[in-house]
Amino acid sequence: MNKKKIINDPVYGFITIPGELLFDIISHPWFQRLRHIKQLGLTDLVYPGAQHTRFQHALGAMHLMTRVLDNLRNKGIEISDEEYEGAVIAVLLHDIGHGPLSHTLEHTLLHGIKHESLSYLFMQRLNKEFNGALAISLKIFQNTYRRKFFHQLVSSQLDIDRLDYLKRDCFFAGVMEGTIGVDRIISMLTVYNDQLVVEEKGILSIENFLNARRLMYWQVYLHKTTVSAERMMVNIIRRAEHLVKSGEGLPASESLLTFLRHTYSLDNFKDKAEVLNSYGLLDDNDIWGAIKLWRSHPDFILATLCKLLTERRLFQIRLGSESIRKEEIERIRERVTQTFGILRSESSYFFSYGAVSNEAYAEGQKINILMKSGELVDLAQASDLPNIKAISKIVKKNYLCWPKNVSL
Repeated sequence: MNKKKIINDPVYGFITIPGELLFDIISHPWFQRLRHIKQLGLTDLVYPGAQHTRFQHALGAMHLMTRVLDNLRNKGIEISDEEYEGAVIAVLLHDIGHGPLSHTLEHTLLHGIKHESLSYLFMQRLNKEFNGALAISLKIFQNTYRRKFFHQLVSSQLDIDRLDYLKRDCFFAGVMEGTIGVDRIISMLTVYNDQLVVEEKGILSIENFLNARRLMYWQVYLHKTTVSAERMMVNIIRRAEHLVKSGEGLPASESLLTFLRHTYSLDNFKDKAEVLNSYGLLDDNDIWGAIKLWRSHPDFILATLCKLLTERRLFQIRLGSESIRKEEIERIRERVTQTFGILRSESSYFFSYGAVSNEAYAEGQKINILMKSGELVDLAQASDLPNIKAISKIVKKNYLCWPKNVSL
């Protein structure tokens, strides 16, 4: 079989798959599953163009990693062929542990298990299937490889993952304010004392990168309508889980029913191959297929929520810095109970409240600038823009959402 394929990517143009092992990994059913998981979950309810998938993002990250590694080699940084392939595989598989609708259901279908942990388990299983060929990739992913800059390329304040998703998400959402200069940033990266750093002349590009990321969070990732839709989806799965665990029959795929019936720990995923196998079959189609069937289910709460979401009759939402008062929550609870004629204990399915946060530049992980003098300086100190220091602070907003037919 010819495994030297060229892929036409709408963001970067023609990209190549660098090697037969990469081709075989991309062809694996677990990786192909990413074709059916939207990168931005329910964001297309706000930006209709945001239909791109985790599959596209992973291929884009793979492509950018090859460009970064080629650039570092051109600057005289020694990278063996094994390290090159290992780093490319690590970034290709960094999101393979994502579940349906990406981040939307991460804490609902799974309880306290991060997708990165599941990505690592998938990589371990693939390593066995491919006779240890992913050994370096596993070390890079876990940050146990001796050359630390490889892990920083996969996961850090300025990693390949962020470069691709910002570029790709603003392209498909049509939010051009989030555009970043990927080519310029890649050309400015280098390695100093085994750390990934940015040459001084790249400061402006990094400032733009951080500003774009902050803007994309409020304008796209944490758009208030997206938050509302996500809370409705979470409440649907919560209700379905309650019904299934109560013995109610629900039509759904066997993989979805498995995770509605059981609450698995990370140890369950590690110890029971069938749990990871079931998870490896889950994608967005399981969720939307079930929701279409649940629209006509006799349970009023489940059927109503499914109809509202599929018809885009979303909860109205208030998102802002002011705190949510206890009296407001109780008033909504009472009105929901009256409006829908349900038990007070069941009213929480029809409203939601909480907080979202935007951390554009975490203080714990620095982006280091290599000055012309040879000195290494944190970007917040190297930049002459006061807003870089400002966006180092976590900004939190509170939300409260409820059905539009419920008047307060």
